[in-house]
Amino acid sequence: MQFQAAFAHLLETLFSLFAALVIMRGLLQWSRADYFNPVSKIIVKLTDPVLAPMRKLLPAIGRIDTASVIMVLLLQWMAVNILLWPVQHTVSWLTGLHWALLKSLHLLLMTWLILVFANVVISWLGQQTRHPIIPLIYQLSEPLLRPIRRILPTLGGLDFSPLVVILLLQFLMILIGWSPRSF
Repeated sequence: MQFQAAFAHLLETLFSLFAALVIMRGLLQWSRADYFNPVSKIIVKLTDPVLAPMRKLLPAIGRIDTASVIMVLLLQWMAVNILLWPVQHTVSWLTGLHWALLKSLHLLLMTWLILVFANVVISWLGQQTRHPIIPLIYQLSEPLLRPIRRILPTLGGLDFSPLVVILLLQFLMILIGWSPRSF
């Protein structure tokens, strides 16, 4: 029984990691990030085998990559089924879809939270480093920060928009009520 639970957890983690990559791929398109960035190229190369065929069937809606959204939901649905298999052995479609949607939203919010935190840390350390992920972090987090910056002015040279965005993201995470212990 412990081996089965450990193996289910490992598989669920792998599905969630790939779902996070697919979310990053969707965010690349949504934020119109630089696709020539080496990190972007890695994300595209890792996700293309599953997303390229889906894109032929599911075209993008504006800046939203429909194939990425559907793939994340599908991956999270499979992860939920894997997690619940040792406990229930069967999961209804509606229950699985509900948990997959919550898990996907949580993963998206967590990804944005990490990107905003990384943006803050990089701004503290300075932009002297020339790693290709640094401009990508700015490009992916800027669509969240820009609207807050328009409303909230800088005070004494301090930008409080990341703090507001972090609080909003945490609020949304609590609001959707997802936690791994929710099962």
